[in-house]
Amino acid sequence: MAATAPRTKVRFQERAELLDFLLEVSAATSETLDLDRILANVAAIVKDVIPYDLFAILLHSERQHGLGIRYAIGHREEVVRNLVIPLGEGITGIAAANRQPVLSGDVRNDPRYLTALDAVQSELAVPMLARGKLVGVIDLQSTRLGAYREQDRALLQLIASRVAVSIDNARLYRRVDRQNRTLKTLSHLSQEFSSILDLDELLRKIATTTHSLVAFDAFSILLLDPDRKVLRHRFSERYDERVDLDNIPLGKGLTGAAAESREIVRVVDTRADPRYIASHPDIRSEIAVPLIVQDRVVGVMDLESERMGYFTEEHSRLLALLAPQIASSVENARLYEEIAQREQWMDRDLKAARTVQSVMLPREAPEIEGLDVAIRSRPAREITGDVYDIFEHSSGEIVFIFGDVSGKGAAAALYGAMVSGLLRTLAHRLRSPAELLKLLNKVLRERIVGTQYVALLVLVWENAHHRFVMANAGAEPPMIVRHGEIIKPKVEGVPAGLLDSREYDEVIFNALPGDLIVLHSDGITDQPNPKGVEYGPTRLGRKLRKLCGKSPQAIATEILAGLDVYKSDAPTFDDQTLVVMKVR
Repeated sequence: MAATAPRTKVRFQERAELLDFLLEVSAATSETLDLDRILANVAAIVKDVIPYDLFAILLHSERQHGLGIRYAIGHREEVVRNLVIPLGEGITGIAAANRQPVLSGDVRNDPRYLTALDAVQSELAVPMLARGKLVGVIDLQSTRLGAYREQDRALLQLIASRVAVSIDNARLYRRVDRQNRTLKTLSHLSQEFSSILDLDELLRKIATTTHSLVAFDAFSILLLDPDRKVLRHRFSERYDERVDLDNIPLGKGLTGAAAESREIVRVVDTRADPRYIASHPDIRSEIAVPLIVQDRVVGVMDLESERMGYFTEEHSRLLALLAPQIASSVENARLYEEIAQREQWMDRDLKAARTVQSVMLPREAPEIEGLDVAIRSRPAREITGDVYDIFEHSSGEIVFIFGDVSGKGAAAALYGAMVSGLLRTLAHRLRSPAELLKLLNKVLRERIVGTQYVALLVLVWENAHHRFVMANAGAEPPMIVRHGEIIKPKVEGVPAGLLDSREYDEVIFNALPGDLIVLHSDGITDQPNPKGVEYGPTRLGRKLRKLCGKSPQAIATEILAGLDVYKSDAPTFDDQTLVVMKVR
């Protein structure tokens, strides 16, 4: 080391030379924000004025509570990768803790020395300070005894004072750049999460994504049961069995504490925290993040690590940014799951209702003297709101009822079932269709169900007189084909259940052999094609004129087949029901 001191003195014989050198140091370390490049420049600058065999720049880490080697020359790779020196330990740790240089001319007799290489005999460690905080330490080691002197310590201290700010700025820039990239990632993840509606698939995606941002050993998401005020485990990345942790009351355990306080709970050492519910002995640190949507806690995301003190403030900030997006996506997927379950239940209920309705509504017409009859009905949904029935009057006459309940779905079907039951009961007391509709209207007005009403046509077939007696409460009148011509009796009235104290007119139609009488719901005439043009009564009339020579069964089948061709891939507009009668 005898040559080291003279070399320093020779180079800086004048104060101006030293100032020029320090300006060079500042320029070399301030020209870039690339941390790796700055550290390499520092190593080259120091080498030029103070010889060394081993060189290291150690940076202070709050998360690791010590110094880690960020740049090194001569040190073994495993040392660089794994070594963390606590403040106050070793020559570098003492320099950092005291914020003062430490020079050891004979490390073999210095108890502070932490062995890096057996051949090392001298060490010089100088702390780097910027803005009043510790940035790190520049450490030089030599295989020569007494290699460094006070001049070297003073010079390295001057260099450290110049490069500390540049290193700190580069670290801040790297942190900001990482945060910006994180925010972009979070924005992308928000869109990706919101597009997944399957809750289990979403939770798996959240676990994978979170692990790419914050490494963990175990991951769980618990959802809040607001009625019982407990957290129910829904997903685990590592541990499949969570029996002991399921149904956690609010305020209990770390997850319960996070849910109750609505704040992130970060624990450095789970063994020292009385709130921790011991479930796995290898877990040493944990962070629980509440998931909040519109000021309402919906669950907790829980990360665990086998390393003590693993989760940091930076992790907390990152998870705090990620949590609202996760919470919103989880809530949307959970609501979607609930809706899907309800739809499944409704689908089962509707299928059961369809089965009951198929028993209540006639699928085939009974044998009727003087008439051939065919029935066809296709609901727009599982069940139909069309009302139709055929039954025998006490006098032996046949009663046809045909109509449509307002609205669609289960409510319309139930209302229609009630109307059919009332008509069967009332018809035994009254022979007149008009009186029957009048009494039905009175009963429905006494049992008002929201805005429900029924448009209904009642026909009584008197075979002895070969005629129909009909009354109408707002339904489509029958379409009659006689000798290829369309006859549409004028029979009108107000729907039953809509207004109080209604009177209804009766119309008598004297039938001739071969007459075709067709009752149809508006789901047939109002059915649009893909261009939005309705099928219409005119098109139906033309079809009936062509088919009037065929049997009622064939006519009904061909009308519906032709309607399907017409509507093509357009959705079914409404329930479609036909009753086709031909007079013998």
